[in-house]
Amino acid sequence: MRTYLHLDVFTDTLFAGNQLAVFLDGGGLEPEVMQKIAREMAFSETTFVMPAEDPSTDVRVRIFTPGTELPMAGHPTIGTAFAMAHERRVTPEQALVTFGLGVGPTPVRLEWRDGQLGFAWMRQAVPSFGAIPNDIDQLAAMIAVDPHEILKTNLPVQEASSGVPMLLVPMASREGVDSATPNVSAITHFFRGANMPEMPIYVFSFEAHADNATVYSRMFAPGFGIIEDPATGSACGPLGGYLFHHGVVSADDAKSMVNLQGAKMGRPSYIHISVTATELTMTDVQVGGKSILVGSGTVNI
Repeated sequence: MRTYLHLDVFTDTLFAGNQLAVFLDGGGLEPEVMQKIAREMAFSETTFVMPAEDPSTDVRVRIFTPGTELPMAGHPTIGTAFAMAHERRVTPEQALVTFGLGVGPTPVRLEWRDGQLGFAWMRQAVPSFGAIPNDIDQLAAMIAVDPHEILKTNLPVQEASSGVPMLLVPMASREGVDSATPNVSAITHFFRGANMPEMPIYVFSFEAHADNATVYSRMFAPGFGIIEDPATGSACGPLGGYLFHHGVVSADDAKSMVNLQGAKMGRPSYIHISVTATELTMTDVQVGGKSILVGSGTVNI
């Protein structure tokens, strides 16, 4: 029998944000069993915490979607830190915990308030930028949007990664973002035609709005077993880097950005992004947020 905590991540409101199951005592489970559990939980991700394998880390954390294991991810990292705090596996004396993820040691900065974890920041790799597909008509067709919504931004559709490659798709309006509807077969056809591995598609707009979010976004990853994800922290380092790299935000503004994702799904998620940069070079990327405990349970294994 294994126990788990159920959290909503990138929110402090129940039944918003992104759902996560955290197994704090995952030692001894085979990867095949972890994958089956993640499929059974049917959340975007499930994490398993195990004893550290690297002396520079505090614990080993493995992350599974219903379809595959990921080398890193944002909401599972933030949520796992909150789960550990809830069970006092980390305490207010600690300002930092280091997770051993598939990408290596990953520091998570902890901000405590009145003895409780109030906010967590995950350091991500400075993003790398890859392919820029040119067939905008076919790309727009795979998510059923007007290609002019993409073209009007005067920005490239581009692969970017801080550990998990994403295809970043800028759009002129939030309405355009909300209109997107992924076509699984068309997505596979597009990536084959572009000679690119299939990866999650991250659509976003920086159209100004009364909520003052820097960016409004949605994410589709049918290849990971996730039709739509309400919060994708692993995309936010690359997204913040993309916005700075292409001059959408200044170096000063890049230090404090908020990405609103999941609103279309009825699960608004507020993902904070901080990019430290000179005029030309990014030196540090962090993604952070809050989390709230929803409940707990057991799996009979």
